[in-house]
Amino acid sequence: MTRRKFSREFKIEAVRLVTDRGVAVAQAARDLDVAESVLRRWMRELTATPAVAFPGNGQLRADLAEISSLKKEVARLRAERDI
Repeated sequence: MTRRKFSREFKIEAVRLVTDRGVAVAQAARDLDVAESVLRRWMRELTATPAVAFPGNGQLRADLAEISSLKKEVARLRAERDI
């Protein structure tokens, strides 16, 4: 079985069919003759922000580290205020 290759433009248009035109994912996949799971993967790849889309890329971890640091600072300031 030969694996089909799709251009980036085709993938973008497929995702726009769902996101901009409101076509259901299942219907869009049938219309385009692609698997629904493939279309959903394209949607994740093309619409997600880097920090959210790939938690292992380090960006999300940096955000979490900053939040943790800020929470510690708030706790320290509250403790200092209460003294």
